[in-house]
Amino acid sequence: MLLCDIGNTSYHFFDGVRSYKENVKQFDPSSITEDVYFISVNTEVNNSLVTLSNWINLAESIDKSSYYETMGLDRIVALEAVHNAVIVDAGSAITVDVKREGIFEGGFISAGLNAMSETYKSISPALSYEFNMALYTKKLPKNSQDAISYGYLKLLQTEVLSFELPIILTGGDSKSLQELFPNAIQNENLIFDGMKKLIIKL
Repeated sequence: MLLCDIGNTSYHFFDGVRSYKENVKQFDPSSITEDVYFISVNTEVNNSLVTLSNWINLAESIDKSSYYETMGLDRIVALEAVHNAVIVDAGSAITVDVKREGIFEGGFISAGLNAMSETYKSISPALSYEFNMALYTKKLPKNSQDAISYGYLKLLQTEVLSFELPIILTGGDSKSLQELFPNAIQNENLIFDGMKKLIIKL
């Protein structure tokens, strides 16, 4: 079974063993002859795949009434993979979504680690620090690096822990957040797990 998560810059494939990416501008989807189950946020690619019968769009099997209208497809599919969890997806933005006993309760979006770091730098060169991911969050800081780290990371940590649910970390910066959530599960293939569950609904 070949799964594919299509974004604006790449086709992200998972064959059950490994994941790999192909450039959207260079890859020819007609070169694949086996069935490919996919989700996509790329309208141009979607239009090109309509004529390829072996590319099966999983978006059509999602009951979007459980979510909100403008919610990203990738967040929805990740939520389809879980029954009872807080999903922290750390990429360009950090999204936090809560599903309790199979019901989506809601979620929020924060600036990602790099974006927030750049924000501090734009306020003042004196705030040009990398986040201290090993920050001790049970005591107020007494230096500038830890002060900006605390202002961002402590709020994220406190909010995520407040839901009192298992935590799943995913996304490119997820490993950096492991210090904040030592009991969290790392799952870089969470979106593919969600796609597998959607296939059952076809």
